[in-house]
Amino acid sequence: MSNKILILGSTGSIGTRTLDVARDFSEHFSVCGLSTYGQLDLLNRQIEEFHPAAINVTNPEKADDARALAERYEIRLTTGQAGLKELITLCEPDIVVTATVGIAGLEPTLFALEQGCDVALANKEVLVTGGALVMKKARKKGVRIRPIDSEHNAVAQCLMGQSLSKLRRIILTASGGPFRKLSKEELGRVTPEQALTHPTWKMGNKITIDSATLMNKGFEVIEGHHLFDLPIDQIEVAIHPQSVIHSLVEFVDGSLLAQLSVTDMYLTIQSALFYPERYENGVKPLDLCSLNALTFEKPDLERFPCLSYAYEAIREGGTATVALNAANEIAVRRFLDKEISFMQIPQIIRGTLDKHKTISDPDLGEILEADRNSRETAKSL
Repeated sequence: MSNKILILGSTGSIGTRTLDVARDFSEHFSVCGLSTYGQLDLLNRQIEEFHPAAINVTNPEKADDARALAERYEIRLTTGQAGLKELITLCEPDIVVTATVGIAGLEPTLFALEQGCDVALANKEVLVTGGALVMKKARKKGVRIRPIDSEHNAVAQCLMGQSLSKLRRIILTASGGPFRKLSKEELGRVTPEQALTHPTWKMGNKITIDSATLMNKGFEVIEGHHLFDLPIDQIEVAIHPQSVIHSLVEFVDGSLLAQLSVTDMYLTIQSALFYPERYENGVKPLDLCSLNALTFEKPDLERFPCLSYAYEAIREGGTATVALNAANEIAVRRFLDKEISFMQIPQIIRGTLDKHKTISDPDLGEILEADRNSRETAKSL
């Protein structure tokens, strides 16, 4: 039986790799819908190959070109951020792949869950900002959140057939980014061009910067808390520069299980879409004998304080993680625009958290309001 998949963010790195999986396993998946912010040339090629029933173009400045594109292929079109919900309604997918960037993925993800769709989640900010709401909605509707992130996907694989009551901790691995050996003084001179060069993964601009600051790993700690319903003290981070072990779980008897593979998001996307089933693919297998070493070290929270801010925010709870995410989005954008230095990213996040008044157990409206307010604070710092 073929599952209908809808990809939110089909022209990004995760979206295009998801389509690679859909192409290779066309007997299992049909692509019913695609969305992009504004990459119409790539979207055009995707429509031509996968024949979706409907598309969404979020950028309002691209609305006229989007209408022309939809008319050319005689398919349905929705526009703007609000149009993502309509896209889900039109397509009636079995699985929604949330591969957008930022808090913009939260509302359509909640809507997809409300419609009874499983969600394959690659957008960290969805759980960082609205994790409690999202997991509550998934439980209520009896649907699954399928993690695409390599770390959480690895944990999910390690937990297959295991009892969570016997789990001692999970260990999320991090490459450490391109600057893990630089001094504070050297970090202050880092350029956006240098920060966008990741040592092991090919990712979008924002997540690559987040990896360099270790905020990406902080977000993953928050995600792990929600996905696996674990206390924050049972989630640890280890720097693993080789990026071969994607995460580990430790049980109460001291046994550790790890998931290893080559660094290719194809594998985690395939795992998420098929979970818990496995199928042979064309990805080159990991050659263990070619590895010189697998090393681990503790993260340096003095040089990379963003990780500690994430632990602080999730312990605070409520809208503290919303403020964390909003401040980070603004700070990263300002860094990429060369308005601030690399080391001012954590300074802006720290300042925003200090000014934020946390709301416990927020609803969606309160989450979005906290996001708006925190963005304004981050812009002013």
